[in-house]
Amino acid sequence: MPDISPSANGDRVLADLNALRAIGAYKTGVHKPTFSEPHLASLRWLVDRLPEAGLTATIDGIGNVLGTSDKAGPKLLAGSHLESQNYAGWLDGPLGVVYALEAARVINPDPSTKGVVEVATWCDEEGHFGHFLGSRSYVGRVSEVDIDAARDRTTGRSMREALRDAGLAGRPRTTAVPGRHIGYLEAHIEQGDTLESSGLSIGIVTSIVGIWQYRISFAGEQNHAGTTRMAARKDAGLALARFCVDIDERFPSLSGPRTVWTTGRITLEPGAPSIIPGAAEMLFQIRDDDPKVIARLENLLQTMADEATATGPCSVTLDRLRTGTPAMMDTRFQDAIEAASKMVAGGRSVRMPSGAGHDAQILATIMPAAMLFVPSIGGVSHHWTENTADADIVVGAQVFVEACLRLLAQ
Repeated sequence: MPDISPSANGDRVLADLNALRAIGAYKTGVHKPTFSEPHLASLRWLVDRLPEAGLTATIDGIGNVLGTSDKAGPKLLAGSHLESQNYAGWLDGPLGVVYALEAARVINPDPSTKGVVEVATWCDEEGHFGHFLGSRSYVGRVSEVDIDAARDRTTGRSMREALRDAGLAGRPRTTAVPGRHIGYLEAHIEQGDTLESSGLSIGIVTSIVGIWQYRISFAGEQNHAGTTRMAARKDAGLALARFCVDIDERFPSLSGPRTVWTTGRITLEPGAPSIIPGAAEMLFQIRDDDPKVIARLENLLQTMADEATATGPCSVTLDRLRTGTPAMMDTRFQDAIEAASKMVAGGRSVRMPSGAGHDAQILATIMPAAMLFVPSIGGVSHHWTENTADADIVVGAQVFVEACLRLLAQ
């Protein structure tokens, strides 16, 4: 490495992020669902920027943008995503893409630096059509049947239709070339308040949680709300509510120090004020980075369902909808981020797990991977008030570029 490392241009980073913020703006955030016009415009924006970093840009058949180079030397892959949750924040995703772009602009044209940073934006990390479809496609874990089955969770539009309307139908999907990259680096807002509350600038991610999702169904008896005695009711809604309380009472004894669980949606059938619900359903999610903890909790969940069915008055069925293997971040990459933080940010960093899922956990299945966090104001994310101080954004960009330089120099 040279004695004086090239550094990120903070003004350029902020300008890029604000340019992306203006596309699909909603209040102080953005609304860019996957394959919406604001999302596609953001992809085109990136394609236009990548040549500034000496990269050739392509959009593949699932909506991933990849910037590649023929420059000799080691190649580091970096990026994130450009779509958003509905009516959400402006930094969740774009921060990592712009950091990767900035690292490529600083490093790639410099003859005194070794290697190259290649840039990727992965389609549908936010799960409008599925789970990590873009990055999973890149590592070879999405089939054509998967794409046929994918539907937008909000509108019901098929992914095939969305790809056709975006002009991407028939394009090949790019998959990773074994051995091409020394690894993958991603940056993100923390989406929590650990860094802010501790006065720290950089989070060095040690692991990314696995996500397990379930559908829990309750079968009772639909009947008249005015004429059915309370003692005779088989109220599926009430059974669901009691089950939720039971979870909160019994899970803590078997959970880990960072286990979290969430009931994300409840539906009652038929959902009328004068009818006792005959059926109810809840979507339930558990997150942890230890599969043994998840196994204990899943067993407990099934035991609770069996007990509730046995004691009545409603039967309970548990269906697993999704599993997610936790990912451990590469120690050597963590060390590079920490060294960069000591150089640029006075060492105001901490090693910490990620409670949210990220594309890095998918890339980690085929190459070394790591993540860098910057503070989130108030810990807010997935909401249009999400924000990070400009100074923290700039410091994060400088640490990111320095970490890339160190990894390429190894």
